Amino acid sequence: MQVAYVIASIVGVVFNGGAAVIYLIGHEYPKSQADMKGVPRRYVPVLGTLLAVGAIGLLAGLVVPPIGVVASAGLVLYFMGAILAHLRVGSRDILGGIVFLVIAVTILALGVVRLELA
Repeated sequence: MQVAYVIASIVGVVFNGGAAVIYLIGHEYPKSQADMKGVPRRYVPVLGTLLAVGAIGLLAGLVVPPIGVVASAGLVLYFMGAILAHLRVGSRDILGGIVFLVIAVTILALGVVRLELA
């Protein structure tokens, strides 16, 4: 169980950390996504910061398990919101959000089990 948690967390750190960098460097993709969803562009760095904090929390969760559980729960909420934002404007381009959500849910489930076994 420990190995699965570590692997899932590392995948989550890489995915969310990479997405955070894309959001924070001013790449055009997050800006176009914000435009499509009707989200003001000034929120793009905020969303990137949330992703970065989630990635850092997952990394910290490898040492302090409750932090990882909280971080993964936050990422679950983040990606549920992202998917709903797509659906709200009629976009069906949600595969990426689903992948990120599945990763976050997996880390959350494994983290909860890890806490119960400790």
